[in-house]
Amino acid sequence: MRRLLVTLAVLAAVVSLASPASAEATSLTLPPPTGSRPVGATDLHLIDDSRRDPWVPTGPRELMVSMFYPALLPTGPRRPYLTLAEATAFLTESGIPDIDPARVAGVRTSARVDAPPLPGKRALVVLSPGFGKPRATLTGLAEELASKGFVVAVIGHNHESHGTAFPDGHVTGCAACGSDSTLLPPVRAADVSFVLDTLTGPSSRWSWLIDRTRIGMAGHSIGGYSTPTAMVTDQRIRAGADLDGRLWSPIPASGIDRPFLLLGRESEYTPAGPDTTWAANWPHLTGWKRWISVATAGHASFTDVGVLGEQLGLSKPGLLGGLRGMELTRAYVSAFFDAHLRGGHQPLLDGPVAGNPEIKFWN
Repeated sequence: MRRLLVTLAVLAAVVSLASPASAEATSLTLPPPTGSRPVGATDLHLIDDSRRDPWVPTGPRELMVSMFYPALLPTGPRRPYLTLAEATAFLTESGIPDIDPARVAGVRTSARVDAPPLPGKRALVVLSPGFGKPRATLTGLAEELASKGFVVAVIGHNHESHGTAFPDGHVTGCAACGSDSTLLPPVRAADVSFVLDTLTGPSSRWSWLIDRTRIGMAGHSIGGYSTPTAMVTDQRIRAGADLDGRLWSPIPASGIDRPFLLLGRESEYTPAGPDTTWAANWPHLTGWKRWISVATAGHASFTDVGVLGEQLGLSKPGLLGGLRGMELTRAYVSAFFDAHLRGGHQPLLDGPVAGNPEIKFWN
């Protein structure tokens, strides 16, 4: 009898470990970056007194910007992913109320808060998130670029995401949600120029880390859609990448003569696919360019949402695995900026390779 009770107790423990309740307690993680440098991070609260906020025009345009950079030493606490208030707003407004916000807020990142930066001036990459998405959803890509020697500025475009927390504790929502999407690229382009002015200005401590002649930009979804607009209005951006974002606003006939990467899901972005905006704008990209599709990828495959959604059991059957999506995004985006901001040799951009069967080139 005693042996039977022990056996039942063991079985109960096994069932408990495998139960949904136990799965709920599992920590969410992002894969560590693959570069050789530890990563530091800090958040900036920036105020552009020269502009009224276009979405809530009662005050100046305010932004939260997350800086990631190669660190001298991996000292300091790991960077929080989101505040609890941000995670709550993001999940609620995204229609996912059944996930505990504390799990998302507690995502384990690799960056260390305020770690001492590695000395020297480096190429800067600006990242712009998708509409309604917190800037934190590009953390995995930002950490990868920083670990490979780039300084990265991830812009939180205020009132364009579900939940942005400011240092005084107030949290703004997505006032722009529901607006005409064509209104966003000019706003984001102005945000990018303001951030560049601030970071590279003579009084900025970041000017000691940033090479003004080597600046790039990438964005996901509406952030990718906004990248050409920012490049047209600001010649400091020497290379741009659009990650799965339709180009609703046509690139001017004068074109963009700087390097540009189009990276998107195969189900949407091929010359014969549902989207027609990439093909329409392709001739107006007159510099070095690549059009790359990823088989079975979803819209979230190019961000942290693919990785975290899979761990939360929210991924759709048949889609590219979250980790694989991040691996490919990191590889091709970092190769692009290495080649065009640092002059590195990147054969990965020359055409298909056997190790990445999901990738197709449409040049």
